[in-house]
Amino acid sequence: MMRVTSNMMNSQLMLNLNRNAYKMSQTQNQLATGRKINKPSDDPVGITYSLRYRAELSSNEQYQKNVDSALSWLDYNDTVLGQAGDVLQKIRELTVQAANGTNPQSALSSIKEEISQLKEQLVDLGNSKLNGKYIFNGQTYDKKPYDLPKNPDGTTDITNADQVKTDAGSVDYIVGESIKLSINVTGNDVFGTDQDPDNLFTIVNSITTALENGNYDELSKQLTNMDTRMDKILTARADVGAKTNRVELMQGRLGDMEVNLTDLQSKTEDADYAEVIMNSKIQENIYNASLSSGAKIIQPSLVDFLR
Repeated sequence: MMRVTSNMMNSQLMLNLNRNAYKMSQTQNQLATGRKINKPSDDPVGITYSLRYRAELSSNEQYQKNVDSALSWLDYNDTVLGQAGDVLQKIRELTVQAANGTNPQSALSSIKEEISQLKEQLVDLGNSKLNGKYIFNGQTYDKKPYDLPKNPDGTTDITNADQVKTDAGSVDYIVGESIKLSINVTGNDVFGTDQDPDNLFTIVNSITTALENGNYDELSKQLTNMDTRMDKILTARADVGAKTNRVELMQGRLGDMEVNLTDLQSKTEDADYAEVIMNSKIQENIYNASLSSGAKIIQPSLVDFLR
């Protein structure tokens, strides 16, 4: 039969008190932080899922930022393409007005002056920037695509604008896992290449020359070229609209994913306050009971019996 000593009882008492105090401390820590996992040892399996959810939430947040940037770029592209279409339509109206054959040369000269202003507007549109980036110059968005010389009167000389070759590289945004979307339109897609008879700058140069010379046949000929170029601008705008719709769908999907991941993370990490409060009260009572019973256990000593 094993002999039970006072030292053994004291040691066992301290062990039990420390264990109960530790459990009470853990519960109070959960109440203070609102989390049931405060260190890996609290739940080794749960911390694995928690870290995974955090990594996925971080990636999802970056995708959402990319989607926001892509939408800004696409919206601005649509705006500029709309403005280019408006300028082209105005040039067409002036060309129809000039081509009726009843205008004196003074009227043609006035129309030429107005078209000259629209020529500069086209160059400005070709050099449109968003957040410091030229939207029509592909991957070389830090360089002005239509960097043209000035005439002596200060106007832009677009004589050789039809020879400009904009960068054909695509500006890609990653808007989801393994989902990469090209969002840009190049200047040559909008205004035409040097090989296109309906190059917008070629059309304007031809109209200007025809107005100077009173060449009505050439004015009528350019109306057909303007119509084909307008169709191409509308096609580019429709393509931008289709991409915008897709990116908006991705935006909704990423938002739903954020809600789902946050809910899973909360279930893994967050404490159930009602349960934790109840456990805290139970453990507090257990600890107080341990102190009370311990005081009675260690109270008797040899001195008590010698009195």
